Amino acid sequence: MTQKPIKTCTTILAGKDATIDGSTMIARNEDGGEQSNPQRFVVVQPEDQPKTYQSKISGVKIELPKHPLRYTSTPDFDQGQGIWGGSGINEENIAMTACETITSNAMTHAIDPLVKDGIGEEDMLTIVLPYIHSAEEGVLRLGQLLEQYGTYELNGIAFSDKDSVWYLETIGGHHWAAVRIPDDSYVVAPNRFNIDDFDFESEDTHCSNDLKSLIERYHLNPDYNRVNLRHIFGSDTVKDTLYNNARTWYGQRYFNQDTVNDPEYSDFPFIRRADFKISVADIKFVLSSHYQNTPYDMYDFDSEGQGKYRPIGINRNQEVHVLQIRNDVSDAVAGIHWLAYGPNTFNALVPFYANVNDTPAAFKDTTTTYSPNHAYWLSRTLSTISDANYSSYLDIRDHYEDDVTSQCLRVQMDTDDQIDHQTDVEKYLEQQNQQLADIYMKRSTEALGALVEKGMYLMHLRYNLDD
Repeated sequence: MTQKPIKTCTTILAGKDATIDGSTMIARNEDGGEQSNPQRFVVVQPEDQPKTYQSKISGVKIELPKHPLRYTSTPDFDQGQGIWGGSGINEENIAMTACETITSNAMTHAIDPLVKDGIGEEDMLTIVLPYIHSAEEGVLRLGQLLEQYGTYELNGIAFSDKDSVWYLETIGGHHWAAVRIPDDSYVVAPNRFNIDDFDFESEDTHCSNDLKSLIERYHLNPDYNRVNLRHIFGSDTVKDTLYNNARTWYGQRYFNQDTVNDPEYSDFPFIRRADFKISVADIKFVLSSHYQNTPYDMYDFDSEGQGKYRPIGINRNQEVHVLQIRNDVSDAVAGIHWLAYGPNTFNALVPFYANVNDTPAAFKDTTTTYSPNHAYWLSRTLSTISDANYSSYLDIRDHYEDDVTSQCLRVQMDTDDQIDHQTDVEKYLEQQNQQLADIYMKRSTEALGALVEKGMYLMHLRYNLDD
């Protein structure tokens, strides 16, 4: 088994009655290490899907079903350690995001050790998304694969279709549990075990067949009158108070005014109902956040709390996606793969249509070395310059994101209106996606120019007297 790359993320989920337009949304920051890890946005055709899959990290071989569906994917450019598909929407408008790295405890590892030649985040999207026809079917397929092959790591995975959102967490090497998120609810999930109260008899849960008996056999439940899987299989460590809990606190604080006002609180509820209907913009704000308007803001260098907690928006953000399945439009345009590269505090989401056979070159043909002609590296450039003097560049950053968003939404509105008049839907949507990518590249280049122009006046290498 080769060493796996560092991947840490933050996930947000929203049911159809929790959102402003009645869509389901599953979203995640794909975070890595400090170094760049160039990402791509591609479409995988059925003929390009492997018939026998082999993991680069664990070496496990899996025979895949026949008749895969076409799907979008956001893999790593360098596939020396695997595909790492990350996120996607298949041709039946089923979405999947994988994975959210989570935690466990010593007792769980003792009972069901991790499996070094099992499956992991590298593999999951590729071996699940092309073969599922509903979100619930995704849960059941992944659960079966976990039981059969085991896993070498701990992960949370989300699935959605137009009606439902499901979240699955792995437990030990072979076990798992999944919950259907209520239609009127949302989730903010950091890098710890997140599922709390669990009803084994509910139609809105699934799990390993022996999970209930395993809890009873090994006397794992510390609670008297409830089954809280986070208490049983999760962690509650000092690292969680600094690295994980504060992210849940800030996200829930944004959506609910009555959130417990303690960033280190270890028992925030997994599922909540927001004070208002959630939009893509709300999700993007939280996934870009750095504790603004709190004593822990990463850019408030005069505050004693600055830098105490791990922020959601961070230099480790490699890409962010919001997978939206809409219910107020035709199926041909229902799946929207919102995407942006680089640290989220300084980027802007682009609403790409998923019902296509190809993606724009600026988002697809990423290079391993720096090239500002590609969206990944252009986003990285914007963030590196903006971060150096955040307050001075804030207006440029805000105007840039607002402008990209408004222009892209205008294209989306026009596209939705015209879709019924198209004879070649996929080709038309590819053209519209290209228009969206062009907006992003043009406005990003203009924003970069504005940063450079303003930066000239902020240089330390200057003198007050002229000739």
